[in-house]
Amino acid sequence: MTPRRIAALICLGVVASWNVATAQVGYDPAHSPYHDLPRGGAVAVSVGYLSGGRGDVGVGLSDGPTAGLRYEVPFGAIGASLGVAYGRTNRFVVNPFKDTLSRKAGPYDQDIWLIDGGLQLSLTGRKSWRGFAPYIGGTLGVAIGGTEPRDTSGYKFGTEFMVGPTGGVRWYPARRLSVRADFRLILWKLDYPIQYKVPPPDAPGNPAVLPLTASLSDWTTHAWWTIGLGWNF
Repeated sequence: MTPRRIAALICLGVVASWNVATAQVGYDPAHSPYHDLPRGGAVAVSVGYLSGGRGDVGVGLSDGPTAGLRYEVPFGAIGASLGVAYGRTNRFVVNPFKDTLSRKAGPYDQDIWLIDGGLQLSLTGRKSWRGFAPYIGGTLGVAIGGTEPRDTSGYKFGTEFMVGPTGGVRWYPARRLSVRADFRLILWKLDYPIQYKVPPPDAPGNPAVLPLTASLSDWTTHAWWTIGLGWNF
């Protein structure tokens, strides 16, 4: 499923949430398009794709498929979630001791683990509209880089705090089964080594990777699309 189709599903769910209270007036309960959402927790599995910026130097993680598991608990129209996902991303390596034409190499594969908790607000309250229940929310968590490619600069992704908004839609084709499309905009910070500000000794006349006045930290933004299946119990 492409990001465009996922976005279309999310938009459909948001449109369905408009004027919920007004639309329910006058409906025979047996034929109403509005139905109570399932009670209790839910477990969901998902696959997706993580993209986004690599930072000013271009060594940040990005561009790879993901697979995850999430546990959700509703509290009325508001719900909480806890999730873990694995991503097979990649990154470039910049050697600050080489000239500007040969210092960048890659991309190289690098694993990443995404662990987060969040809150979601159902835009249709405690009900779904024709089985659709759109939501918005936010997440906090950590991104943990896996085995690092060899990097003479000493740069490592390590473990980074991440935060961002989220939105999506759940569709309930059956009482306990849900299909969900989710979009997250994730932000995390890259921390660069001081070597990036040192001119290459083996390549006189070439500038350093970063100017002396540049910051050694850099926030990057990542789009994370997922689609999955959930089971309420």
